[in-house]
Amino acid sequence: MALRWFCTRSLLHESFDYSMIDRIPGRQTDRKTLLGELNWIFTAVTDTIAWNVLPHDLFRRLFRQDLLVASLFRNFLLAERIMRSANCSPMSYPVLPPTHQHHMWDAWDMAAEICISQLPTLVDDPNAEFQPSPFFTEQLTAFEVWLDHGSERKKPPEQLPIVLQVLLSQLHRFRALVLLGRFLDMGPWAVDLALSVGIFPYVLKLLQTTTPELQQILVFIWTKILALDKSCQVDLVKDGGHTYFIRFLDSIDAYPEQRAMAAFVLAVIVDGHRRGQETCIEAGLIHVCLKHLQCSSPNDAQTEPLFLQWICLCLGKLWEDFSEAQLIGLQADAPAIISPLLLEPQPEVRAAAVFALGTALDVGSDTSRDGQGEEDDDDEKVKAEAGIVKNLLNVVSDGSPLVRAEVAVALSRFAFGHNKHLKSVAAAYWKPQSSSVLTSLPSFAVKGSSSGYTTPTHYMPHGSIVPSPIAPLLRVGHDSQPVSRDGRVSSSSPLATPGIMHGSPLSDDSSQHSDYGALNDCVTNGVLSYSRRKPLDNALYSQCVLAMFNLAKDPSPRVESLGRRVLAIIGIEQVVAKSFKPAGVSIRPGEPSTSASASLAGLARSSSWFELTGGAHLPLAFRTPPVSPPRPSYMTGMRRVCSLEFRPHLMSSPDSGLADPLLASPGPSGVSDRSFLPQSMIYNWSCGHFSKPLLTAMDDTEDIIARREEREKLALDHIVKCQHSSLSKMQNQIASWDTKFETGTKTALLQPFSPVVIASDENERIRVWNYEEATLLNSFNNHDYPDKGVSKLCLVNEFEENLLLVASNDGNIRIWKDYSSKGKQKLVTAFASIQGHRPGVRSVNAVVDWQQQSGYLFSSGEISSIMAWDLDKEQLVSTIPLASDSSISALAVSQVHGGQFAAGFVDGYVRLYDIRTPEMVVSATRPHTQRVERVVGIGFQPGLEPAKIVSASQAGNIQFLDMRCAKDKYLTIDAHRGSLTALAVHRHAPIIASGSAKQLIKVFNLEGDPLGTIRYYPTFMAQKIGSVSCLTFHPYQVLLAAGAADACVSIYADEILPPR
Repeated sequence: MALRWFCTRSLLHESFDYSMIDRIPGRQTDRKTLLGELNWIFTAVTDTIAWNVLPHDLFRRLFRQDLLVASLFRNFLLAERIMRSANCSPMSYPVLPPTHQHHMWDAWDMAAEICISQLPTLVDDPNAEFQPSPFFTEQLTAFEVWLDHGSERKKPPEQLPIVLQVLLSQLHRFRALVLLGRFLDMGPWAVDLALSVGIFPYVLKLLQTTTPELQQILVFIWTKILALDKSCQVDLVKDGGHTYFIRFLDSIDAYPEQRAMAAFVLAVIVDGHRRGQETCIEAGLIHVCLKHLQCSSPNDAQTEPLFLQWICLCLGKLWEDFSEAQLIGLQADAPAIISPLLLEPQPEVRAAAVFALGTALDVGSDTSRDGQGEEDDDDEKVKAEAGIVKNLLNVVSDGSPLVRAEVAVALSRFAFGHNKHLKSVAAAYWKPQSSSVLTSLPSFAVKGSSSGYTTPTHYMPHGSIVPSPIAPLLRVGHDSQPVSRDGRVSSSSPLATPGIMHGSPLSDDSSQHSDYGALNDCVTNGVLSYSRRKPLDNALYSQCVLAMFNLAKDPSPRVESLGRRVLAIIGIEQVVAKSFKPAGVSIRPGEPSTSASASLAGLARSSSWFELTGGAHLPLAFRTPPVSPPRPSYMTGMRRVCSLEFRPHLMSSPDSGLADPLLASPGPSGVSDRSFLPQSMIYNWSCGHFSKPLLTAMDDTEDIIARREEREKLALDHIVKCQHSSLSKMQNQIASWDTKFETGTKTALLQPFSPVVIASDENERIRVWNYEEATLLNSFNNHDYPDKGVSKLCLVNEFEENLLLVASNDGNIRIWKDYSSKGKQKLVTAFASIQGHRPGVRSVNAVVDWQQQSGYLFSSGEISSIMAWDLDKEQLVSTIPLASDSSISALAVSQVHGGQFAAGFVDGYVRLYDIRTPEMVVSATRPHTQRVERVVGIGFQPGLEPAKIVSASQAGNIQFLDMRCAKDKYLTIDAHRGSLTALAVHRHAPIIASGSAKQLIKVFNLEGDPLGTIRYYPTFMAQKIGSVSCLTFHPYQVLLAAGAADACVSIYADEILPPR
């Protein structure tokens, strides 16, 4: 009908014999014949018109659910076109918008004309070859043009239904799939559009083809579909599609990134889908995955991090809550194959490996076991689980919060399954001691190997308990604990005393009370002790309990909240107490006041762990990193730590790929429901990687590079000026800032490319100030833990949107972004750079420095080693043992020679280290031999010479050292008699400054000549001004910032004010 009507209107109507239309050769179902081609083009055109004009739901109902209905409505579109030309109006139900003037009818007319022009030849000569119409090629080209210029904000590509039709033709299929892949890569909106056209059955059918060149693009398309819509897993399994991806995963020809996509597809297929898990196990997926993990040696090109990550996630999902699969995995020695990945440089791979090991732990059946008949299996299982837990304990102190969060989730599964044994171990550890209620968490320290003292999670603490006065009081109550009628601990109990809690940040006033939620009478039996497990040895349980306590005191709020949930599973609940309150202020009405120094904190028994959050509002403030951050870009002598730049932001909503928010109300007692276990977030978060564009680079990289180059040029100009500056005096005060710190300024830092100074006090309050405009930009607390004390501030990635690294006295490192925007600061990462400390030592007194070129952070203190952390990998890369029992009091890295740093010791020694050498220590000398020999400041002299160091002792003398010479010190300055408190060495200009407790700063050049003295004068109120607490130079200008104990920060320049 379409052709008859078309012929009457076309240019062919005079020369064309209409009877030929009934003799068109071919079959409608054969697209290689003229009739088949015309039918195919007609279907494509009418589908395209309908999809572009109708609402998508209506299109799906009329054109995709039933073949006869679809055929009927295609004919209706044609009828509307023909009848409207005769001024008739066809009607339909539902009423459709007008389509008779759609421009795709012109495309149909043109295609029909090209096909019909061949008709006389084909009718006359049955052997004549039919030339296919260029219709589909041209439409694919139009789609390609749209891909080059289109976007989400523009009108969708109208050729999408035609692309779908083209998938039916072998001739155009490959090109159509490639273009479709490009389209789907534009984002979830594009996948949604493609699914609305009805792409699903087409690409599902294509999985039955064996054409090798289609494999990669098909895997990519399925990756994009499943990243948006997980529900497709059911149809994939029903049609046996999983075997296609298992074959692809096992093929050696494909690139690792593409095989990672196949692993992702398989992970989605088995995610929470028992039928999917069963079919994939039958197809041998576990052995395929383990084979590829075994193949991947560190030097192998196959070890693409994304591939390793998704193999682990796929395995984890395969045996999650599926004991048959767990058993197959344990029999195949999966834990031993996966555990080496816990040392991989990428945090995402380590977290995925922890996830795979954690889900291999059986959390126990929901009903009590009878313990009969499974004895042999159980023995093997218990042994395997012990091995898994030992591996997990090795990474409980990992530098990445992402990894530690997964360890917490894995330990919660272990705690759930071995609840009774862990509870008894915890109870045995923290019985109330007869000597004092205040017996605190023992700081277990065992003399270790090269690192001096091992971390509290790596050893057995028998017989070496050293009480630490700063650790929290841990108590496990008994059933006889005084409980008042409303379920709260009565105030006569020592646990109810308000006080400071070590390890409970982010608790607001509503959680002041020692809150258990409602304690029901029946919950004291222990809700979760229902699975009768064979016990492992007590040593392992002890280590687990200690690891759980460490996680509950983690510097990352996200990990800390997970750690507390794990503790609650084993019946220990921390009594939440607010941080410092002024002495004498009663925290709760009607209760005796306590001074802030009475640092009481407690752990109380809770029989059901989900009561943990009765009143506490704990924001989960950590979000995890993307799957593969860009490679580090090496600049001229400057390295960028990229993993941090692209890692977490503050969580905005509970569904942003994180574990579920803490449960707010206790469930019914006696519930043995796994849903109360904290959920892992590495899988959900990693899935987000495939929703993002994978084929195109990020748009903003050019801007970042341009800004970096501009800043590098600026820095080089300033460096040249610094090196050639003839310094006279440094007494010109260009700015003075009253920070209003109650405890005085402890440390300060000048930003390199903006007139900003950052300062912190002993209570770790950080303030950011613009000294040109004299405005406060931001003020925030580094953390809410009661143990305060800041050690150092550093800038990470100076040449870009830099990050602020804050090192606390206890060795905890927190890194902030957007710290100079009011209220917008976000915690990027946090970790403990020092684990454990010497027995009998009250505080670690960490000393820390950051080296941009190598990407290393060095930290030490009252420990017998120096820890070197790679911030890009978020991993401890080296533990350098100290030669003597003396501890380090000052640390400085070389800003010129990567891997080199100098340390000053309490006993007056100065040692030069180079992490690139096997023996680490380059040279050692003892320049400070006075009565007070403690080194309080150290720094590398400006210039390229590697071993020239300036060192200052508390006694007041400054030594200029050349660590390569036998006669080490070649110049001594007696700067301050017995009262030197701070030393600063300029990175590029020949100038050093020293500060004194006697309110003065002295400035010298490298020859030892004094360039000036800056005195603090008494204020008009005749108050004595405090001692100089910190000095820091601007990295690229001759500017000196000085902080004093009176909370004032002053900035000094050379006599001529340097232009900015």
